[in-house]
Amino acid sequence: MDVLKFIIPSIVGILLFMVPLSIQGEITIPVALLASWVQSTFAEVLPEFITVIIMLTAVITVVTKAFEPAWILERPFLKELFGVSTVWFWARIAAAVFVVMTFFGIGPEFIWSDATGGLLFNDLIPALFAVFLFAGLLLPLLLDFGLLELCGALLTKIMKPIFTLPGRSSIDCLASWLGDGTIGILLTNKQYEGGFYTKREAAVIGTTFSVVSITFTIVVLTLVDLQHMFFQYYLTIIIAGLAAALICPRIPPLSRKTNQYYEHADNQYNEKIPGDISSFKWGISQAVGKAKNTSWSNVIKGGGQNVLDMWMGVIPIVMAIGTIALIVAEYTPVFEFIGAPFIPLLQLMQVPEAAAAAPTMVVGFADMFLPAVLGSGIESPLTRFVIACVSVTQLIYMSEVGGLLLGSKLPVKFMDLVIIFLERTLITLPIVVLMAHLFF
Repeated sequence: MDVLKFIIPSIVGILLFMVPLSIQGEITIPVALLASWVQSTFAEVLPEFITVIIMLTAVITVVTKAFEPAWILERPFLKELFGVSTVWFWARIAAAVFVVMTFFGIGPEFIWSDATGGLLFNDLIPALFAVFLFAGLLLPLLLDFGLLELCGALLTKIMKPIFTLPGRSSIDCLASWLGDGTIGILLTNKQYEGGFYTKREAAVIGTTFSVVSITFTIVVLTLVDLQHMFFQYYLTIIIAGLAAALICPRIPPLSRKTNQYYEHADNQYNEKIPGDISSFKWGISQAVGKAKNTSWSNVIKGGGQNVLDMWMGVIPIVMAIGTIALIVAEYTPVFEFIGAPFIPLLQLMQVPEAAAAAPTMVVGFADMFLPAVLGSGIESPLTRFVIACVSVTQLIYMSEVGGLLLGSKLPVKFMDLVIIFLERTLITLPIVVLMAHLFF
């Protein structure tokens, strides 16, 4: 029974999070499919529900800060959710203001327009909201029934020397790559809080492997009108992404993160395997032991807390930071100035229309779609190919992944994200350009 308790939930978790399906010509995973169903079925009421959630979060956070009510402070989960630092306190206030202005279409238009707050409120946040619902409830199938323990034992010898990560992180990486980067971040955050990753390991996984989904790469390719080159495009993304995954953990700021565990974690996980037993036997033993000690009541309670944590802890941060980033991108020349140094670099690499392409090298920091939107008018297919590939491999987008990382417990700061974004751009750009010259 203990073995079955390990095998059945783990297989269901793999099927839900890691097995790609082709539905009406689109590649997706079951969890994303469920999220899409919720998004489309409840499209009319989701805006109101999201507005209420963000407003309620801000109100309870203000009450907690001002009055320190015992019913919150005496419950560890609620205390952690609403007893936030000053920065996140103001971010939640800003999110509440932005969401009300966007919902009612009041105040300055640059805040709620379809290119700024409206884009987040109408497109990105409903998708995140639905993903969080199912990912939060169902992640325990991957986390709590021994699958990570088995992968940890089997894959440490591969993950440690290549990516400087423990073997169990292979599940995070696969869930991100095949499914969605947001799922990978949720998974990594829960593992970090549970004492399974050090600060350095958690920061590396969250900023290096939370890759955009296959579905999103197709959307980007469609925007730049290169759908016929999907194979070349995805091959380039994989090669450039692996190069960044090899290099970024070995240079600052990621290499300078400490190998200490989360301060509030109950345990500190060690993947060392005894010398007198095989990796597989040890992995099975650990996995079955984990499943045996897992209570279904705790799994259900933890799943519900995961959902609330993501809805009230992360979505307001995405709304606040994402809106500000998009306002800067749309209504100021900041990204044009920052992108100017890329003009001679692109010219050196013989990329046509370098001046038009340069801003797209940095504007992706605000939102993942902006480089492809700005680059769609460029005539050169080679340049459009380069923009499409780089925009996906940069990975840090403040309107989604960046906001999630800052809203989570993962040990990354805003300046870390800025530096990692630039590092990934400079690492992947030469590889992408080389591949582009091979294909065109």
